[in-house]
Amino acid sequence: MTPPTKTATKPHRGAPTSTPASPQAVQALGWLHTARFLTTAPELHFLPALDVPEIAFVGRSNAGKSTCINTLTQQNQLAFASKKPGRTQHINLFALGKQGVTDAVLADLPGYGYAAVPKQDKIRWQQVMANYLVTRENLKAIVLLCDPRHGLTELDQVLLEVIRPRVEEGLKFLVILTKADKLTRSEGAKALSIMKLQAGGGEVRLFSATKRTGIEDVACLLWDWAHEGSDLASAQDHPVQTP
Repeated sequence: MTPPTKTATKPHRGAPTSTPASPQAVQALGWLHTARFLTTAPELHFLPALDVPEIAFVGRSNAGKSTCINTLTQQNQLAFASKKPGRTQHINLFALGKQGVTDAVLADLPGYGYAAVPKQDKIRWQQVMANYLVTRENLKAIVLLCDPRHGLTELDQVLLEVIRPRVEEGLKFLVILTKADKLTRSEGAKALSIMKLQAGGGEVRLFSATKRTGIEDVACLLWDWAHEGSDLASAQDHPVQTP
C-alpha cells in the first residue's frame, strides 16, 4: 500500500515565521541575552557614573516597556512587569557584555501617566526622568515605547520636547510601537507612517512579543548604536561564536 502523500500546509495567518536569524541578529540577541541587574536608584544622584554607552527605555506605564525589555533580552523576569502599572518607582540599570565585561547598559525608567498613581509621585518621577534625559552624560540612545492604538500622549509629546536638543546633537532615538499583534497589516502600516512624521527624525519599528515582530531588527539597531565607533563594530561582519 502506497503511503499517503504529505502536502505542505500553510502557516495560519499571523503565525510566527521560522526564517533563520541573520548572523547580525544572532550576535545582537546573544549580546542582549547577557543583560544582568546592575543597580537601582530612586534619584539621579544615586546612579553610578559610567563610561559605557547607556540606552534608556521610557514610556507610559501600560505601553509594554517591561515586556519589551524581557523579550529582547530573552529573560522572563529581568524587568519587573507588574499587573498594576505605575509600581516601578526607580531607575533600574542592566549591564550588557560577554564574559562579565560591561560594554553597554540598559536603563529602565519609571513608567509615567498612570491615573492611579498619586499626583506627587507623578511629579517626582517626571522630574527625575527629565533630569536623567537631559544630564546623563553617557546616554547614547532613547527608546520610547508607545501603544499604536492610542498614539503619542501629551506626556509623550513633553518627553519628545525634553530630548529634542540632545537628539539634534546626535542622541539616537527609537520609537517602538508595541502590541503590533493587535493591529491589522494596514493599521500597522498607517501607524508606522504617522509615527515617522511625529518622531522628528528618529527610527520607528513595529514590535510584538506575541508574534515575535521586530525583535531582530530592534536588537540589531541597539547593538549598532551601543558599539558605534568601537572596535567591536567590525565584528558584525564576522560574528563571534559563543560556546
